[in-house]
Amino acid sequence: MGSTMLVAAAVALLSGCSPTGAEPTPSASAPASGSPAASDPAVTPEPTESVDPPTPFAIACDALATPDQLYAFNPNFGAAPDYAPTAATIKTVATDAAGTACGYLNQTSGDLIEVAVATPSATALTAYANEAAASSTAVPTYGTPPAVTGFFEHSGSNGQVQVFTGAYWVVLDSVEFFEPGDAQRLVEAVLANLPAS
Repeated sequence: MGSTMLVAAAVALLSGCSPTGAEPTPSASAPASGSPAASDPAVTPEPTESVDPPTPFAIACDALATPDQLYAFNPNFGAAPDYAPTAATIKTVATDAAGTACGYLNQTSGDLIEVAVATPSATALTAYANEAAASSTAVPTYGTPPAVTGFFEHSGSNGQVQVFTGAYWVVLDSVEFFEPGDAQRLVEAVLANLPAS
């Protein structure tokens, strides 16, 4: 009987060292993987928002602005052989936004009109539109807002048009564009040639 009391006393003594009930479970705030918690200053939390990639957009240059449309704009313009984008925004449309860039050359003066179209992600499209709005002048004659939002900026010797419609970002850049109206007919042609988005 003495040993039974000794065992009971030992159990009672040890039971005071641990909480009553089942084994302790980790709290909901403890990381399940055993990795450091996000509150640890040495740990950078993973970004929760991912950037959607652009949808590549391809169109033949003679479909983006047809020979007849170029002739109506200015009879001296035609396709630019060996064209490579030169304007910074045109390069951005063609590379970062996975779009198409086309060059049209004035066969008399050698002046170039660059036209680029892309379908960036919705987030990127909004960012490009906000940037254009902040650095350019709104041009309501390029289309009816909010379905078509257009901007014009003249910097150095070039004029640049940026138009946002549906999922499209359209940019035209040239020394031929001194004011918004100079590009009007070509903007209308390019917008009319875009597939419905």
